[in-house]
Order: sequence, then structure tokens, then C-alpha cells
Amino acid sequence: MSRTTTASGTPVIIVTLLVAAWLEVLPLPDVIEYFRPEWLAVAMVYWTIALPHRIGVVWGASVGLFQDVLLGTVLGQHALAMTLVVFIAQSSYKRMRVFPLPQQSAVVFMLIGVAVISSYLIQGIAGRAHLPPLAMLLSALTSAVFWRPAFSLLRWTRRQFLVR
Repeated sequence: MSRTTTASGTPVIIVTLLVAAWLEVLPLPDVIEYFRPEWLAVAMVYWTIALPHRIGVVWGASVGLFQDVLLGTVLGQHALAMTLVVFIAQSSYKRMRVFPLPQQSAVVFMLIGVAVISSYLIQGIAGRAHLPPLAMLLSALTSAVFWRPAFSLLRWTRRQFLVR
């Protein structure tokens, strides 16, 4: 008896990414604006390590372009950053899967740190950099802190809706 596994759940993945995009633009007080986690990057890291055969660099570039349009930034800024994050996550997903959650949080900090620094460099080239890079790393830090609940919620969603 052979069991075939076909890809399913693409609408669920898209809905989770739309919720992450909504969290990206949700108004926050100015005091904590710099601490806003990179929700789309966190979601893309999860889906990349959970479904590396389906979620890859093309998804990363597409979500990054969507984020560029959503936030009104330099076109391609988040696309490049997200592509780098997804490429690195896809290259190391086997190792990340066996890491305990605290160690995964450290890897997420580094991955999102790469995204934030690359975005900063592109903003600098375009003449739009208005924050020091260390201040931009605060969002990578909070993304790492929120990795555990985001991971648990996305894993529950993937299992509940049989995304494979």
C-alpha cells in the first residue's frame, strides 16, 4: 500500500504570510516602534525549515517584493533581504530542525540580522538610511524572542490544516 504525499495547504501558507504582513504595519507607539519584530521574515524562516521542498528563494523574493510595496521602501530592498534569509535557512534546514528552540532563536537572530543589515546597506546606497545599524538590530532581537511562540503557533497551524 503506497501513500502519496501531494503538496497541499498553499492557501494556509498565504494566509499566515498575510497575517504576518498585517502585523508588520500594525500601528505601534513610537517608543516601541524600533522593537517591532520582522514578522514576515520569521514566518518565512518557519515555512522554509518546515517545508524546504516547497518554500524557497522564489517565495522569499515574492514575499520580499510584497513587503517592499507594503512598506513603501526601496523596491528590491526586502526582496534581496528575504531571498538571503530564505537561501541561508534552506541551506541549513536539516541542522535547524534538530536544534532546541533556544538555539533556533539564536539562529533566527542571525538570519534576521543578515536581513536587517542588508536592508540598511541598500537604504544607505539609496540615501535613505536614517537609523544606525545597531538600532535596526533591535528588531532582529525581538524577532528571536518571539520565535518560540511564532514557531509553536505556525506548527500548530501546519498540523491542524495538514499543510505538507
